[in-house]
Amino acid sequence: MKKVLIAIDYHPVSEEVVNTGYELAQKMGAEVCLVHVLADVAYYGMQYQPFMGYEGYNETAIDLNVASEMRQVAEDYLEKAAGHLNDKTVGRHLAEGDTARAILDYADEWQADLIVMGTHSHSFLEKLLMGTVAAQVLEKTKIPVYMVPVKK
Repeated sequence: MKKVLIAIDYHPVSEEVVNTGYELAQKMGAEVCLVHVLADVAYYGMQYQPFMGYEGYNETAIDLNVASEMRQVAEDYLEKAAGHLNDKTVGRHLAEGDTARAILDYADEWQADLIVMGTHSHSFLEKLLMGTVAAQVLEKTKIPVYMVPVKK
């Protein structure tokens, strides 16, 4: 195993996931890349057909500014996470879209040998309605996944 992709989000347990994944990669002498997925910015826009006299708002400069700011926050997060490891060789990748699909796509593109990610405790209803990113990655992956169990 020469390439370890560590998937992180904004949850505080990501520190444990990063530390565990990095330690595992070090033991294998593997290259490390941190990946964070920014949800499709379209989800943050409110674009509706007019109803009750309300027209919502279209993609405007405000939307572009919000998207740009969100991207900058995510890039800053990745930089800080990589800096936490104090290893200039750690790669960073910011993806956008569906989280599980984006992780799998980048793992394929980067030719990762292993994906490291955490498991969060979600409510039963959340798991039932949308599943978890971890479950979706496990279901569709072609490479091993190392799950770091992190619970409160």
